[in-house]
Amino acid sequence: MSVKDIGSEYSAEYSTFYRPISLIFATFEAMEPIRITAVSYYNTLPFIYGINLSGLLTDYKLSLDVPSECARKLITHEADIGLIPVGALPLIPDYHIVSKYCIGAAGDVQSVILLTDTELHSLKRIFLDTDSRTSVNLVKVLARELWNIDVEWIPSGNLDIKLNFGEAIVAIGDKTFLLRDHYKYCFDLAGEWINLTGLPFVFAVWISVKELPDHFLDAFESALKWGVEHKQESINLAANLIISEHELHNYLENAIDYPLDEAKLKGMELFLFKLKGITG
Repeated sequence: MSVKDIGSEYSAEYSTFYRPISLIFATFEAMEPIRITAVSYYNTLPFIYGINLSGLLTDYKLSLDVPSECARKLITHEADIGLIPVGALPLIPDYHIVSKYCIGAAGDVQSVILLTDTELHSLKRIFLDTDSRTSVNLVKVLARELWNIDVEWIPSGNLDIKLNFGEAIVAIGDKTFLLRDHYKYCFDLAGEWINLTGLPFVFAVWISVKELPDHFLDAFESALKWGVEHKQESINLAANLIISEHELHNYLENAIDYPLDEAKLKGMELFLFKLKGITG
C-alpha cells in the first residue's frame, strides 16, 4: 500500500506525517530566527534601538560587528540580512537592498577621516584602516580624482602608528573622536566626496542575499524608522562613552543622514562605478 493510500484512510490531523520530506524541512527552516548583522558603531545606535526595543520585530537574532565582518557573514551565509559597507557590494552576488534607510552623509560625517601632519600634496604613504572596505576605496578615489596624489597604500590594524613626514592614516568609527585632535590636518572623506561629486555619500546599506518573508521586512523597516525617530533615546544604549551625550546626539542628528533617498542612490551608483577603476 502506498503512502498516499495510507494517508487517505486517516483523518486530516494525521496527514502531516506523510508530507514530502522537502516540505518538512522548509517548514523547519521557516521557524529559524532571521539572522541580522549590523555595525557596532555609534552611528547605528538608532537602528539597534529600533530593532531591539521598538517591539515591532520578532523572530530574529542580532549580532554586532565591524563593517568588514558584516560583509563576510553575508557572503558566507552566516547572516540573512546585514548593514553592509557599500565598498563590499561588488563582492556579494545577487544582493538586493531591503530598506530605505542607510548610513549616509550629506556633509562632513566626522567619523571617516584622513589624519596627517603633512600637506596633501606631499603625501607619499597612507595607512588604511582595514575595518571597512568602503573607506579604503573612497580614499583611493579621492587621491586619484580630487587630490591628484600617487601614494603607497598600506593596510594596517594599528592606529597608534607614529607618522613620519609624508605619511597619513585613514581612521573610521568611534575611535576617530579621540584621534582627530592629535594631528595637524583632518580631512573628512564624506565632505571630500561631496566636493568632488556634489552628491551625498552612502557608507552602508541594508541588504539580503535571500528571499525574506514580506511580513518580516515590513516589521524590520518599521523598527528602523522607529529607531531613527528616537535618536536621543538610543544614546542610552552606548556604554563607556568617549564623547559627551550632547556631542553624540549632535553626531547622530547632524552628521549621519539615514534616509536612502534618490540623491544618495545616485551617489552610491557613482561610487560603485568609480570602484571599477580602483586596483590594489
